[in-house]
Amino acid sequence: MLSPRAETILLSVVNKYIEYGTPVSSQSLVSDGALAVSSATIRNEMALLEQEGYIVRPHTSAGSVPSDKAYRFYVASLNKTPLPLSEQRLISHIFHQVEGKLEQWLSLAAAIMAQLTKNVAIVTIPKPTDCRFRHLEAVVLQGSLVLVILVLRGARVKQLLATLGSSVSQDELTRFADSLCASFTGLTADQISEKKSYLSQIEQQLADCVLEMMREEDEQDYSQAYLEGIQFVLSHPEFLRSQHRADLIELLQNRSLLLTVLPQELDIREVQVVIGSENKLEAVRDCGVVVSRYGLPNEAVGTISVIGPTRMPYAHIMPAVGYLSSVLSSLVGELYGIRYESPNSN
Repeated sequence: MLSPRAETILLSVVNKYIEYGTPVSSQSLVSDGALAVSSATIRNEMALLEQEGYIVRPHTSAGSVPSDKAYRFYVASLNKTPLPLSEQRLISHIFHQVEGKLEQWLSLAAAIMAQLTKNVAIVTIPKPTDCRFRHLEAVVLQGSLVLVILVLRGARVKQLLATLGSSVSQDELTRFADSLCASFTGLTADQISEKKSYLSQIEQQLADCVLEMMREEDEQDYSQAYLEGIQFVLSHPEFLRSQHRADLIELLQNRSLLLTVLPQELDIREVQVVIGSENKLEAVRDCGVVVSRYGLPNEAVGTISVIGPTRMPYAHIMPAVGYLSSVLSSLVGELYGIRYESPNSN
């Protein structure tokens, strides 16, 4: 367990290294004047921090560099301060200029986060737990040929051309579709399948179309992601000399593989940080990952994350990820007609 003085010195080392990216000497801490202790005391405390594995020295005569253990301590010490109000207003203003389509929201979120953090930002498409029926329409095209239009929870629309067993008028088809709407609203494909045997022949055929579209949606691949900011990561000095640079570039270009970097277990209301060697893939062992889920539990959930050097400014990036996660959750809530309750709303 570190003493209060050792903690203060360690946090000063981490802050200084995050800001400048060069090894931190005891003399530079003395010169700052923020620590009211002698240079000898600082050297002794830094020697103890090195013994405990919090800092390392690249060379005997060099200054100190924080270890992954130091960054973990630093992240744990951060207070949960909100994103500055000016940045919140900027984000809200930008989103209000965009048409209400999920794809545009996610692309915009990735671009905003990359610009705010000067690192790579990744936003995944919110994956529904199971798609649910919302509304059905059917249009007679010619004879027994009909167009079946299915609206799912989350404003997703599916269409299917189908040939019914017999010709039917538009009025009759509309009545059949309205009857299914009354029976199926809010149900999953499995629940609809259980009800199918109680339907008339035409209704069963329409229900088969509905089930085909819903099962196709449930099998949809949601591994694609919106990614921005590769140019920022490659400009950081640590990646210019990193032995993992080529592996990192390849990983960033392979978006489905990139998603394996993100933790599988995440609380939708928490921002999580994965630091350096805690990462599973060798290509990101020199990186920090800040990630949060967004969306609606039991409906549809995606992730928003930032990948950058281990020394990235977590004190700014964590509230930025948390705030944009809340914005996206509210937007997903609009699509589902469900009010999202922010963790800060109480």
